[in-house]
Amino acid sequence: MDGTNRTDITPGIEVNIVLKQDQRNGNLTQGVVKDILTKSPKHSHGIKVRLEDGQVGRVKEILE
Repeated sequence: MDGTNRTDITPGIEVNIVLKQDQRNGNLTQGVVKDILTKSPKHSHGIKVRLEDGQVGRVKEILE
């Protein structure tokens, strides 16, 4: 599942995000969501989240 809908993302789920510095090369970072930073219900590039380790990026994939 992609991370463009805010309703699909809740704190505590495991996701793959793309960090700001990795947007060009597409490297993904795996982690657990701590906070949801995007306020709008949808975002075409992915919902912005903060992981439990403090990294911030846009969700590209929700892991189940």
